[in-house]
Amino acid sequence: MRILFHVQHLLGVGHLRRAVTLARALAADGWEVLLVSGGAPVEGLELGGARFHQLPPLRAADETLRDLARLDGRPADEAFCAARRCELLDLLHAEKPDVLITEQFPFGRTRLRFELLPLLEAAKTLAPPPLIVSSVRDVLRRASRERVTEAVAILIASFDAVLIHADPALVDFARSFADWDAIRSRAYFTGFVAETDLSRQPAGRDGADEVIVSVGGGAVGAPLLEAAIAARAHTPLAGRIWRLLVGANLPAAHRSALPASEGIVIEPARKDFTTLLANATLSISQAGYNTVVETLTCADRAVLVPFATVRETEQAERAHLLAERGMVALVPSGKLTAETLADAVRRAMAGPSLRSFPPCDTNGARRTGALLRQLTEARRHD
Repeated sequence: MRILFHVQHLLGVGHLRRAVTLARALAADGWEVLLVSGGAPVEGLELGGARFHQLPPLRAADETLRDLARLDGRPADEAFCAARRCELLDLLHAEKPDVLITEQFPFGRTRLRFELLPLLEAAKTLAPPPLIVSSVRDVLRRASRERVTEAVAILIASFDAVLIHADPALVDFARSFADWDAIRSRAYFTGFVAETDLSRQPAGRDGADEVIVSVGGGAVGAPLLEAAIAARAHTPLAGRIWRLLVGANLPAAHRSALPASEGIVIEPARKDFTTLLANATLSISQAGYNTVVETLTCADRAVLVPFATVRETEQAERAHLLAERGMVALVPSGKLTAETLADAVRRAMAGPSLRSFPPCDTNGARRTGALLRQLTEARRHD
């Protein structure tokens, strides 16, 4: 049973990380998986038994995520887009997948209509046509009425199912998608997708009693790192080590500008991040999907500082949802200063431990394979 899985990361690497986790789990479950990435190349992907294909890469032109660009900043012109589209369609016909997965589309990645709509149309002409599935995270960015209507129309015309990688006991998907009733019958919750096995106990005592400040890939993380250094002395945790994980995509100029300070450790992002979280007194981070799942499962207390723009609202929605439940302290988007961060640290330390809440479902990677097998079997017997 073959899966063709399309993913596009534009600014950070979170979308690709989750897709890699899913591809690795699906391959371990017996599927033959080809993960097709359209974003900037990333080294060190742990694909397990999955195969990988790199399309000519595109990225966001800037932090607004409004336009696409090539890696060197040149616009993605018609010839470039046509070459990508042809390469993707050739892969489809060569693979003849039993399942076609698009990550975020049609709920997001609409700038890729030029290749994804033809991909869907071509898939429907295969004999037999594949099960066509949209893979989405827990929260969608806010969209206009027109965009929501378009997403529903594409979904009904071309998709068999939507896999929502979240725990419905924690996340109300209808909160971020206005036409939930129109897609409910095709939607399946898998549980959150965790990059590592979060059920294991931490290996070692690294991070013990520290404050861990993380910014994911780091592309937009400099303001949080700078605020953390300035806030430390004004918090009840001023006597603790604050460990700043800068991420591989933090611009070198921002990295070198971080001031040296006693009690501050600055280092690259670490593979034992969940061990650091489990041993730490407090986590301070942005609110990307992967980091939040790891924080909810491993950390004691947390402050979330979501990255947000006019178009990019997903992190803010996720952080507000958890803050409303009393699980984390929040620094609202656009309000980050040393003072607001120090206040959030005080509130987090005065509030309940994350470990006092019911554990969230992080079996999404394993359950995705079972759901896809169930759906393909059901189609075969229709």
